[in-house]
Amino acid sequence: MKYPRVLTIQDISCVGQCSLTVALPIISACGIETAVLPSAVLSTHTAGFKGYTFRDLTEDMPSICDHWVKEGICFDAIYTGYLGSTKQIEYVVDIFKLTAADGCYKIVDPAMADNGKLYPGFNMAFVNEMKGLCGKADYVIPNLTEACLLTDTEYRESYDEGYINEIVDKLHRLGCKNVIFTGVSYKDGMTGVLVSDGSKSCLYEHKKEVNSCHGTGDIYASAFVGALVKGKNAYDAAVIAADYTVACIRETANDPTHWYGARFEPVLGKLIEMIVKENADHE
Repeated sequence: MKYPRVLTIQDISCVGQCSLTVALPIISACGIETAVLPSAVLSTHTAGFKGYTFRDLTEDMPSICDHWVKEGICFDAIYTGYLGSTKQIEYVVDIFKLTAADGCYKIVDPAMADNGKLYPGFNMAFVNEMKGLCGKADYVIPNLTEACLLTDTEYRESYDEGYINEIVDKLHRLGCKNVIFTGVSYKDGMTGVLVSDGSKSCLYEHKKEVNSCHGTGDIYASAFVGALVKGKNAYDAAVIAADYTVACIRETANDPTHWYGARFEPVLGKLIEMIVKENADHE
C-alpha cells in the first residue's frame, strides 16, 4: 500500500477526545488518508457531561455507502469503533462487502462494555450482532469484558493464563483471524496486550499507570490501525499502540482540569517516531 486509504466508522463526540475526534488525527498523523463515516454526532461524550446533544445518523449510512459504490471508492482498511445499534452493525457488514479493496484489513473494536458490564443502551441482541461482525474481522481488539461477552464466558477480575487462552481460542472459533486482547494482567502493577494469530500468542507487558483516562481504548485502537496499515506486523503494531497510549496517559496525569479525555495531541510526535524507527530498523 503506497498511499493507503482507511475508513473509520464510529460516532463523533465533538468535545471529549474519543471516537472519531481521536481516530481521524491519529491515523492521519501516521501518513494515511483517513475517510470517516460518522454513526452519530454528540456535543460531548457521555461520561461526566450532562445535557449533551445527540443526533443519530444510522439512516444516512446506506446512502453514503451507495454513493461510494457509484463513484468506485474503496478502502485499504476499514476500522469500526463504537456502533450504536444492531442496525448500524448490519450496515457495516454491507460496507465491508461493497467497499473493501483487494487485501483490505477489516479491524473491529467491539466497543460495547467494560468493567464487567455492558455500556448503557446495549443488550444481548447487540452482543449477538457484534459476534457476527467480529467473525468477519481480520483483527478484533476487545477488552476483557467484551471478550467474555463475545465468547459467552463468565467475567472474572482475577484469572490465570489458562482462562485468557481459553477465551482467545473461543474468539478464533468465532471467526476472528487475529486477536489483539487489551488489558491482560497476570502480575500486580502490570498490564499488557496479548496478540494471537490462532497458531501462536505473544504478550507485551508494561507498567500499569495509576491514573486512567476516558478514550484511551480509542487512542489504542487508532494507533494500532495506523501502525498496522503502515506495514507493521500485528505484534509490533500492538506494542507501538500500547507505548503511545501510555505516553498519552502520562501526558495527562499532571493536569487535573483535563478530566474528560487524554491529551494525545502533544505526544503524536512520539507515535510517528516509533513508526519511522520501526521502518528504518527493517530496511
